[in-house]
Amino acid sequence: MTLTRFVTKSAFRNKRRSLLTVASIAFSLLLLCIMLTVWRSFYIDKGAPDSALRIMTRHKVSLANFLPIYYRDKMRTVPGVVHVVPMTWFGGKYKDDKPENFFAQFATDPEEYFDVAADKSMPPDQLAAWKKDRAGCVVDVDLARKHNWKIGDRITLQGTIFPANLDLTIRGIYTIDPPSSNLYFHAKYLEESVSWFKDSAGFYFTRVDTPENMPRAARAIDDMFHGTPVPTKSESEQAFRLDFIATLGNVKAFILSICGAVVFTTLLVCANTMAMSIRERTREVAVLRTLGFTREAILKLLLSESIAISLIGGVVGIFLGTILIKAMSRPGIGMPVSMHMTLATAGVVMLVAGLVGLISGLIPSYRASNLGIVDALRYIG
Repeated sequence: MTLTRFVTKSAFRNKRRSLLTVASIAFSLLLLCIMLTVWRSFYIDKGAPDSALRIMTRHKVSLANFLPIYYRDKMRTVPGVVHVVPMTWFGGKYKDDKPENFFAQFATDPEEYFDVAADKSMPPDQLAAWKKDRAGCVVDVDLARKHNWKIGDRITLQGTIFPANLDLTIRGIYTIDPPSSNLYFHAKYLEESVSWFKDSAGFYFTRVDTPENMPRAARAIDDMFHGTPVPTKSESEQAFRLDFIATLGNVKAFILSICGAVVFTTLLVCANTMAMSIRERTREVAVLRTLGFTREAILKLLLSESIAISLIGGVVGIFLGTILIKAMSRPGIGMPVSMHMTLATAGVVMLVAGLVGLISGLIPSYRASNLGIVDALRYIG
């Protein structure tokens, strides 16, 4: 009998217990996969290559504070800046408050928006129609598919931040990879609907000529408005997104605490299983010793069983995690649509699984392998 076959038969001698242990480990590592993927999407992924040419300029104090509209023309004078558009988060409600009906909505200038967001593409006739219709809007292709929207459909957004309900007509459907699940409409329409918002913008979306000029242009913009009643903070898209995430609370601590709890729970489950399994087989260990197996060989056999069970749970967890993450990354779910399982994430999860199997089986395996033959044969359990 080979070592692999011996370990496999021993690990699954009590099939029900072993399968329940694998299922428990798989569920725990499934959660770990999701948390690591969210972490990677939020804090590691750099976004599309085109984002290296874009700057987000907001109020230095808070995202909730607006900027004057005349800042736009001043920002155009900064060396390296080629396009600037105002952007404002509308945050309206479509139909109801169900998560599947939530999507991002921004007021902007259609004359220049697609010059800044050049990684979005839309037929020229649809862009022209949007520019002509003050109450028109454009939506992401996946968002349109989800809600069965088509060109010419009318939708209503109920204001939650702004005291206005917007009746919009879909004039264009754009594409971008990965999908953004966003809707854009005329800022002028919002100004006409909310009088106190006139000549304001939530933030500015700026495009520069080269990636090298992006940091210099961002500093120049902030220096221009330094000391004014409305100072600015200019940063990359990734930094801007992290600032927005920070408004939700300490997301990093939340993710790390869940990861820690998952690993600790998995360790307890695996350790309990191995302790029970080895305790039941103490006499068998004594028999192996009488057949010539050394303490080191027995220790390796027992540890191999623990690691094998944990690794099988890791494989199952990664498989299920890949499917679930793909389902969660669809538009409208509320998770980043760019979220996906990577080889690095799978490697970390398998490493955790292996370490959990090693640590959980180390103490009971060491004790069993170091029992004297007579003591082991007398062991009742």
